[in-house]
Amino acid sequence: MKRTVTSTLLVAVLMCISGYAALFVAPDERTMHAAQRIFYFHVPSWIAMFTAFFIAVIGNITYLTKRSPKWDWLSVASVEVGVTCCTIGLVTGPLWAKPIWGIWWTWDAKLTSAFILWLLYVSYLLLRTIVEEPERRARVSAIFGILAFLDVPLVYLANRLWRTQHPAPVILGGPGSGLNPTMGKVLLLCAIAELGVMILPLLDRYRLERLRYELGELRLEIETRNLDRQSVV
Repeated sequence: MKRTVTSTLLVAVLMCISGYAALFVAPDERTMHAAQRIFYFHVPSWIAMFTAFFIAVIGNITYLTKRSPKWDWLSVASVEVGVTCCTIGLVTGPLWAKPIWGIWWTWDAKLTSAFILWLLYVSYLLLRTIVEEPERRARVSAIFGILAFLDVPLVYLANRLWRTQHPAPVILGGPGSGLNPTMGKVLLLCAIAELGVMILPLLDRYRLERLRYELGELRLEIETRNLDRQSVV
C-alpha cells in the first residue's frame, strides 16, 4: 500500500512538472504558436497507447502458448488502459486540428486507421462480456486481440506510407524531420509522465482481474463442496 501511494505521488509530481514544461518551458512554434502545445499531450497519449497494446498482444500470444490465466489478466488490463489512451489521442487530435486545419476531422489514412483501432479494441472488451466461460473467453479474446493488433503498425506507418492530412512524422521521419532540442526534451518528459499514468492503472487493473479469478475459483470450490455434501446426504 505504501509503495502504491509513493508511486502515485511520484507520477502526479511528474505530470505537474511535464504539464508546466509543455506550457511554459517549451519554445513557441513559429507557425502554430500556442495551439502546438497540445502536441505534448497528444503524442505521449499515442506512445502510451502503442506500449499498452504491445503489452496486450504479448499477453495474448503467451496465453495461447502457455494457457496461464495471468497472461489473460495482463492482456485485458493493458487493453483497457490502451483504449483510454487511444480515446485521449482521438480527442486531443481534433482539438489541435480545428485551429490549424480549420476542420475537426478528416477521413485520411492516419485518422481512419486510428479510429478503426479504437473500435477494434472496444470490441475486444465487449467480446469479453459476451463469453461467460473463463477459459473460452480468454482463448477467444486472445485470438481477437492478436488480429486487432495488426492495425497498430498500420496506424504508426500511415503517414509514412501515404500522403495524409496528418503532418509528416517529426521523429524518425527522415530528412528534414526533427525537433528543437528543448522541444524534444519536453516531449520526452511528457512521454515518461504519460507512461507512468498508463502503468499505474494497468497494475491496479491486473490485480483486480486476479482477484476476480480467485473469487470465481473460490465460488466454484464452495459449490462443489455443497454438491458433494448433498450427494452424501
